[in-house]
Amino acid sequence: MSERPSAGVRDWDAETYDRVSAPQVEWGAEVLARLELEGDETVLDAGCGSGRVTRLLLERLPRGRVIAVDSAPSMVEEARTALAGERAEVFACDLTELSLDEPVDVVFSTAVFHWIADHDRLFSRIHEALRPGGRLVAQCGGAGNVRRFHELARGVGEEPPFAEHLAGWAGPWHFASPEDASASLEGAGFTEIECWLEPREVTPAEPREFIRTVCLGHHLDARPEELRDPYLDRVIAAMDGPSEWGSVGLNIDARRPGPSLDYVRLNMAARRP
Repeated sequence: MSERPSAGVRDWDAETYDRVSAPQVEWGAEVLARLELEGDETVLDAGCGSGRVTRLLLERLPRGRVIAVDSAPSMVEEARTALAGERAEVFACDLTELSLDEPVDVVFSTAVFHWIADHDRLFSRIHEALRPGGRLVAQCGGAGNVRRFHELARGVGEEPPFAEHLAGWAGPWHFASPEDASASLEGAGFTEIECWLEPREVTPAEPREFIRTVCLGHHLDARPEELRDPYLDRVIAAMDGPSEWGSVGLNIDARRPGPSLDYVRLNMAARRP
């Protein structure tokens, strides 16, 4: 299978993400625990990131293998290094352009689908990648995900000197509701569909690097280099409790090592008939 990154794809700081992504790994492990496997399946990891969750998936497949894809070149490189010698094929691919040589038994994904605007096309490509009877088990950001944080970041973005570059910017996220996700899955041909939301509060161990890499990457890309650190500093300062941000409702607690983030996960399970 050839590498098929999308035009103009945004790359990540994969090395930092690998270090700070403990919450995403924890969520991934929980989703894996819900996934029933015999151990000999071929599983597509749709959005493998740096490969930390992919390694957990491989542990569940002693006689199987994984096809791991991600759109970010640095993530693919990091995952290839992490999974070298394992039963995993890793390549770059935009999931809305996914095309596999052979169908897989399971598509597994965590912390990815909310980065893709067109869920109808996404689920159509995943449906095509599955064999008849194959299953999709996934989790991503859902309706309300980090809403208070985004309100705060948007407010800071409307201040000078940031407003020229960010005011009115809606961002690339698609935080779907269970109803919308179910409709997209059904439209793609899936059955036995289950979708539900799960609030998960996160207090990062390395707040600055987590917020820079995971939460504000697109915000920072949208402004000149010289404004990126000042914007990041201003957002973090606002999270730490200036009174004018009290109405935003971030969960700031002096007993905790850093500010918390109001994550909401959208869980999905479906089958190709």
